[in-house]
Amino acid sequence: MGRLEGSHILHGHKGRVWNVAWHPEGHLLASCGEDKTIRIWGRDGQKWVCKTCLSDGHSRTIRSVSWSVCGKFLASASFDGTTSVWTYTKGDYDCIMSLEGHENEVKSSAWSHSGQYFATCGRDKTVWVWEVAEDNEYECAAVLFNHAQDVKKVAWQPGRDILASCSYDDSIKMFREDGTEWVQCANLTSHTSTVWSIAFNGSGDRMASSSDDLTVKIWQEYPPGNAQGIETPDNIPAWKCVCTLSGYHPRTVYDISWCPLSGRIATACGDDKIRVFQESPESDHDAPTFELDGAVDGHTQDVNAVAWNPKEVGLLASASDDGTVRLWCAK
Repeated sequence: MGRLEGSHILHGHKGRVWNVAWHPEGHLLASCGEDKTIRIWGRDGQKWVCKTCLSDGHSRTIRSVSWSVCGKFLASASFDGTTSVWTYTKGDYDCIMSLEGHENEVKSSAWSHSGQYFATCGRDKTVWVWEVAEDNEYECAAVLFNHAQDVKKVAWQPGRDILASCSYDDSIKMFREDGTEWVQCANLTSHTSTVWSIAFNGSGDRMASSSDDLTVKIWQEYPPGNAQGIETPDNIPAWKCVCTLSGYHPRTVYDISWCPLSGRIATACGDDKIRVFQESPESDHDAPTFELDGAVDGHTQDVNAVAWNPKEVGLLASASDDGTVRLWCAK
């Protein structure tokens, strides 16, 4: 079994830290929390220090942060019902947009890999898709009411403008653009309780989900004409649950991150632990097996988020109710 070694503890937030997100180039880490601030961390020699603290974007808890694929923009989603968009230029940050529309708390936001679309979701059970114009104007392209409960997270499929969302209604849904409308193209219902988080692998043909039912599930995409004979109605790729990881988490699995470099999966759990899973070498592509590759008492309270660095293999960030951000090295 591998191991996780703690390398840095980052102090600065007051109260719980909800989320962490790496810049696409891997040299900066954004974090956010109930103190209504965003902190940007970077290396200073052998240390990681707070480079910037953004404190004027929101009036309530900031639930999540996300970077655009180009790395020029940072988004923050807040319990105040807004999503702020910040420009990042040579170390300076300016709030250029405050997106309104959700009735209450915004839980998550994400840019598509093409940069053409931006998505938000919230407690009001909706998913919003925004079209991003060349002048950085954001126009609402769709408001999706497909979920029956609070929507926890949105994530875009790598390489395609396909949007996934997960919810308190125990489901994962996927959406695509069809002409001038956004329509649901998949409804994944294997979990038996709230789905807290979702993460695609690097190529986008697999997705992992974490849940209040104490499991992690691995989903496989099957394109039209697949060799396995999986039906794909209307020539739309089908998604199938091909693996369930159970018995590892005694409490809710709040977040999940799939490393695009190593293929490892990290989970954030309500038992204060961080766990890392690796696909078995002899694993069957259509019925894969994953092994626990390492576990650590990561924090002194619930772990809310985990995120793999996109450029540095094995570097993992975590955020917790204990008010800290921590960095780990997966051996």
